[in-house]
Amino acid sequence: MKKVLLAAPRGFCAGVDRAVLIVEQALERFGPPVYVRRQIVHNVHVVADLGARGAIFVEELDEVPEGSTVVFSAHGVAPSVRAEAEARTLTVIDATCPLVAKVHAEAVRYARDGYTIALIGHEDHEEVVGTRGEVPESIRIISGPENVAALDVDDSSAGLIWLSQTTLAVDEVAQTADALRARFPQLVDPPGDDICYASQNRQNSVRAIAEHCDLVLVVGSANSSNSVRLVEVARGAGARDARLVDDGADLREEWFAGDVRTVGVTAGASAPEFAVRDVLDALARRGFTNVEEVTSAVETVTFELPARLRVPK
Repeated sequence: MKKVLLAAPRGFCAGVDRAVLIVEQALERFGPPVYVRRQIVHNVHVVADLGARGAIFVEELDEVPEGSTVVFSAHGVAPSVRAEAEARTLTVIDATCPLVAKVHAEAVRYARDGYTIALIGHEDHEEVVGTRGEVPESIRIISGPENVAALDVDDSSAGLIWLSQTTLAVDEVAQTADALRARFPQLVDPPGDDICYASQNRQNSVRAIAEHCDLVLVVGSANSSNSVRLVEVARGAGARDARLVDDGADLREEWFAGDVRTVGVTAGASAPEFAVRDVLDALARRGFTNVEEVTSAVETVTFELPARLRVPK
């Protein structure tokens, strides 16, 4: 019998929920257009939906008319962006995920104490760009274990500490941290786990189903780091195949060739549930009508809206 193992938790995390709600509330409070610097979260459906409601997504602030309202995306921005917004008299609503803001604060604190910071992450990812922008002279980007040999730590440094992009795979970060520690035995660990709780939970939920699946479908967009990691985690955890899809229209017949009886479905932290349902509908049309939800954790985290959007008590 053909069946679907539906991973839980999946989809929107608290930071994404908050970021999307911020744009919706800003549109309601101030009226369109509301400008958003970069994609509010990395998902084509979310961006298209908010765009249809009056959000205008821009790459840089020079595309925003002076005096307008602008939302900073969930990935965070460098201080230089904040300064530019102030200089152009823009009304700023900050949708930076609180967990990303925590990494920013850690970077500033350790740089102030004289440490060199090995920031594990992808150099061109918006979150990493924003974190590095806080203290660029103190941060070295390490994308993986293979980059550790080239890391240079100044003799005047108080020491070396590692921090990480919040959306990476746990195993990926651990391997790089281990390589750093092998070369720099006095490496300082961060005060807490930088990997987002939601990224960890979604990776664990994929591991719980992967070995039982002939195919795992991860709902998420190609520029979503945590969604891409889920595909890698699924393959590493025993899935025969794993694919990234935006919705049901992305499914390919060749993926179902051979004896594909069990399909796993999950979603990255920026993927909406309606896209998951669309994938389930597409699977049902292929005979996968038996859906079993596999729950590995229950999430109760919520984040407060920025003060500018809170309803007075």
